[in-house]
Amino acid sequence: MQPGITDDLDELIAILTPELQTGLQEAVRDYPLTDLVELLLDLGRVPEARFRHGEVALSTREVSREDLAYVTQRVGRFGDDNRAGIERTLHRISAIRNRAGEVVGLTCRVGRAVFGTLTIIKDLIETGDSLLLLGRPGVGKTTILREVARVLADDLGKRVVIVDTSNEIGGDGDIPHPSIGRARRMQVPTPDLQHAVMIEAVENHTPEVIIIDEIGTELEAAAARTIAERGVQLIGTAHGNSLDNLLLNPTLSDLVGGIQAVTLSDEEARRRGTQKSVLERRAPPTFTIMVEILERDQVAVIRDVASAVDAQLRSRPIDREIRERHADGSVEIEVEANQRDRRDPMLTIPRRQSDPEPPRQLHETPPETVASNPLAKGRGTPNRPVRIFPFGVSRNRLEQAIESLGISALIVRDLRDADMVITLRNYYRQRPRPLREAESRGVSIFVLRSNTVVQMANLLKDLLREINVDEFGANAVENATSARPSRDEVTQALYETEEAITQVMDGGPPMELQPQSTYIRRLQHQLAERYNLSSRSTGEDPNRRVEISRRRASGE
Repeated sequence: MQPGITDDLDELIAILTPELQTGLQEAVRDYPLTDLVELLLDLGRVPEARFRHGEVALSTREVSREDLAYVTQRVGRFGDDNRAGIERTLHRISAIRNRAGEVVGLTCRVGRAVFGTLTIIKDLIETGDSLLLLGRPGVGKTTILREVARVLADDLGKRVVIVDTSNEIGGDGDIPHPSIGRARRMQVPTPDLQHAVMIEAVENHTPEVIIIDEIGTELEAAAARTIAERGVQLIGTAHGNSLDNLLLNPTLSDLVGGIQAVTLSDEEARRRGTQKSVLERRAPPTFTIMVEILERDQVAVIRDVASAVDAQLRSRPIDREIRERHADGSVEIEVEANQRDRRDPMLTIPRRQSDPEPPRQLHETPPETVASNPLAKGRGTPNRPVRIFPFGVSRNRLEQAIESLGISALIVRDLRDADMVITLRNYYRQRPRPLREAESRGVSIFVLRSNTVVQMANLLKDLLREINVDEFGANAVENATSARPSRDEVTQALYETEEAITQVMDGGPPMELQPQSTYIRRLQHQLAERYNLSSRSTGEDPNRRVEISRRRASGE
């Protein structure tokens, strides 16, 4: 369904003075009337008409008090928020007053009912989950709310109640605009009572859906939580452009669960690799889904707000769906991996002995991609280091894997410079744009099961084993692969190390590991260091082994 527009512009033009109407008709020669955004009438200044792509003066004469009085007499009553409207339309007239309360300026904003815009998020509305819309002013949040109300009430047959604080959703007057369909509308006497009307709507009118525009105070955020906890689907907008804005806003952060400072124990801080004082989500979010309106035909969707907030507080990537509506009405959905170049010191959770699952292959080449070995193309030598583009994997851990193998490699930030891409299984399954671009360029893609140093190192070692010694250089291959244990031996040894680390961090005694080669012992020491534990090698070869224990505090 392609968007259709109902704007009732004749009603807005009718409230203007004859001189301004003439000026507006002349302005249409440069800009179409359908692109009109608002009219600005300021005392002592030339009146202006703002279009989407420019501004036009409507007269050479300055606006007088008589001009302002002419307009204000033809609109509805101004409320405490200095907003008025034209009955049975969606136009909004906002007043600027002086200290004496006299009107010295007017902003006449064009209100349009746009039908067919909901296709971009209709599937989210139909889930029954509470949904929050974010976006800069004028991007179309209120327009989408009208369409949401109509579709839910008319197409899905739900009981919908709109809490219309400034009559922007349903228009001015006692009879709401037809654009909201069969949805019922409750007007708010004053903006300060919006939260009370929200609660009244739930208690008195048994709605299945509550629609609210511009949640902006702590009382309104609390009322929204109350509504959501009663099992009513809540669809609203809030001040802010993104999840970051809400988290930094102490008044509205409760909409996404709120934030609290937590002090961790020494063991937990070491396990996480963070400071002892961290920020965590305080409660379940009021809204399950969040939609950031980027442009009129483009939105970013966060399907799980709780997980997104947790990831944000831990400096981890947040996956968003980027949806774009095309001119023919079709919607394209793309999963975006929002990578953040931040330090992530955490390793994977150690495997418990109770887990019977045997070690599996640590990396896998995706069946959809024929991955060639970039090291076999002359890369990996000091003069021509292999260039690796990490997508969704830790750069710090990849650097550790490269350093432990001693191969010549560079981590690049631009896919166009890469010889190979390393990513995780969940990212590859979602097929985001960077991975599709890599495939189209013929760049090898290698998929890891999890984001660990061990798996990255094993992948690189396997690539080294596959190449021709003469092509690569005998010394380099010997340094990287010879006299080293097999992948299964390394895997089993590091699983044993991780289990020992877990027991020591849980308060257990020092743990002595099985005898290992020099190479494996070095990896075990590095793993213990990552968890801020002490390790030392004891015994004589071939029975030399690593012992892991807690670090002694100063003074002990």
